[in-house]
Amino acid sequence: MTAARPLFKDQDRRFEGTGDVARGKLVFAAGDCASCHAAPGQPDRLRLGGGMALASPFGTFRPPNISPDAVDGIGGWTVIDLANALISGVSPKRDHYYPAFPYTSFTSMTPEDVKDLYAYLKTLPKVSGRAPPHDPALLFSIRRSVGIWKLLFFRQRSTSARLDRDPMHDRGAYLVEAVSHCAECHSTRNAFGAIKPDSRFAGGIDPQGTGFAPNITQDRLRGWTENDIATMLKTGETPNHGRVGSSMADVVTNTAMLPDSDRQAIARYIKGLPPIATPQP
Repeated sequence: MTAARPLFKDQDRRFEGTGDVARGKLVFAAGDCASCHAAPGQPDRLRLGGGMALASPFGTFRPPNISPDAVDGIGGWTVIDLANALISGVSPKRDHYYPAFPYTSFTSMTPEDVKDLYAYLKTLPKVSGRAPPHDPALLFSIRRSVGIWKLLFFRQRSTSARLDRDPMHDRGAYLVEAVSHCAECHSTRNAFGAIKPDSRFAGGIDPQGTGFAPNITQDRLRGWTENDIATMLKTGETPNHGRVGSSMADVVTNTAMLPDSDRQAIARYIKGLPPIATPQP
């Protein structure tokens, strides 16, 4: 029951053909991929050598090299391998990925977006060198134990998106809940590191335990308009003439690359989130 089970088999017809590189670039930006996977200590956000240390209550995790290097990166992966990583949390070697990798949100990505992302990643610079190994807490020191966590807290292809048949709202739902995985930071987690459903988007201690990600429901953003949110996602400026900081500044670097229509869609969905009181830190 705890074995890694990839969702997609080889030759899955949903991944036939070549992805669209230009669209894949937008998926890459919306997914904030560079913020975790860019090699630290150098300025190029597209050199995806990994290795940045992500501290957490469950150990220190280091995002891997996802450059197209065939030895140290994912240059030998197929599009099916990428799909199973993002949607199943399973590696090509049939190991579970730690949920520090937000496949819990990526699991509702469309095959089309995965295919496009794969095409874009293939165009990026090859980076040699593997990231240092993870240093997990005792609970997760045996990778198979992640399978127990998945049994309790992970459902492949599931989504918490609230849809209302408005195309802009529903596009925002997909971006917020899946690709941009906003809830992964803006929610409170239980003792096992899973998001508490009743605090989704209501803020919480950030995954690295170094700060508190703000409440982005209407309990906190009641006074913001959709345009305020869209502007913040493009410029980092808030309605009170402040600027976002910390990891959100990196997010804005990426959302600024999206078309105006996607930022407006994100804003519409965020503006429609029902008010939830901020949990106590």
